[in-house]
Amino acid sequence: MYDLNLTAEQLEFRETVRDFVKREIKPITLHPDRLQPFEKPLLLDILDKASRMGLRTLALSQELGGAGADNLTSCIVMEELAAGDVDIATTLAQTSTLAQFLFDQAMTPEQRARFLPQFLADDRYHLAFAAHEPDPDLGWKYHRPVAGEADCRTTAVRQGNGDWVVNGVKAFIANAPIAKLIAVQVRIDPKTSGTGGVSTLLVPRDTPGLSVRDHHDIARQAGPDGRPSLLWYHGTRGEVVFKDCRVPADHVLGKEGENRLTGAAQSVRRGIPQLAAIDLGIGRAAYEAAVDYAKLRVQGGRHIIEHQAIGTILAGIVIKLEVAHNMVWKAAWALDHPDAVAKRSLSDLPLQTIASVFTFEVVHEITLDAAECFGAMGVMRDMPLQKYVHDSRIFLHSGDSNSVAKFRIAEAVAGFR
Repeated sequence: MYDLNLTAEQLEFRETVRDFVKREIKPITLHPDRLQPFEKPLLLDILDKASRMGLRTLALSQELGGAGADNLTSCIVMEELAAGDVDIATTLAQTSTLAQFLFDQAMTPEQRARFLPQFLADDRYHLAFAAHEPDPDLGWKYHRPVAGEADCRTTAVRQGNGDWVVNGVKAFIANAPIAKLIAVQVRIDPKTSGTGGVSTLLVPRDTPGLSVRDHHDIARQAGPDGRPSLLWYHGTRGEVVFKDCRVPADHVLGKEGENRLTGAAQSVRRGIPQLAAIDLGIGRAAYEAAVDYAKLRVQGGRHIIEHQAIGTILAGIVIKLEVAHNMVWKAAWALDHPDAVAKRSLSDLPLQTIASVFTFEVVHEITLDAAECFGAMGVMRDMPLQKYVHDSRIFLHSGDSNSVAKFRIAEAVAGFR
């Protein structure tokens, strides 16, 4: 079975990021002035500092200039970041994961030579993957084949000189407002290419015909009362519009009609197990806040942590945290050691999805239990518990949602492929 002893490098990563969160992030994110308003712009200065620490290139291989972190190390780092600010962690996880997919796996040497130096040199060079269409027609089909490419309505038409002209809209794209390179899924026009199918094109942010609208701005403009909307996503997301956007011929990943990022797209969208680790960081932050308060608050002549009711709540939180922790780490280790499944050391069930479903559910319970320790103060806007409850609830309902994820697990139990 996997070794629960972290390597010296993993311990150093954890302690370095934990200290960074304590010194740089928490004093800002937990300040009452930031906790009270609905609008919480991304902390770009903090994001830049994290990038300079190498967290933006965390999963990129060492040969290409990154840290070469495996899935377990990435989970450790993202949990620590999320304990300070979930938006910073989500943004860096998206860029780090995409960097490993794009530069290490999908790009040709020529494409890598063109884009990698720019990515390494610029601390604000983030990545986005544009696959989601507005008002998608596809739903989850339990025990039925899913044509994942059927909903791609953004088109790419080949021109006489080989270039592509892209038209269409992608919605709720993570990192889009800050991304300087966007990998976009397009449907190839068979009349001009002879192949058809879905491909992935690399489109720099400054390409004429490409525009991005921040979904935060869209939501604010759509509000009937003019008040800011409460955001129901983490990090930053935007609507990417292509209008006669001309993309060079050699910016396609792989062969025409061969979607090189199909598997990557699923991992990036679900963010498994990194997103589960980020959610775990929220739960841990809520737990630590509850413990600190319980040791400070005095009632009946004793600190409330000495009262049985509070002690029982905290014990229940610890149990849930430890079990979720083990599940996330096991799922990450399994991804790093695929031979363990082949050798039947691990089951072939989707451990990443199981860990995600369990973590999303129990962390939401943890944040609610932690708020109970604060009594009436747990719902105050200038206290962090309302933030942790909101952040954990987003994970519970974002993406495919836990209900759909359970369908995926049920199909695996039934042996459906």
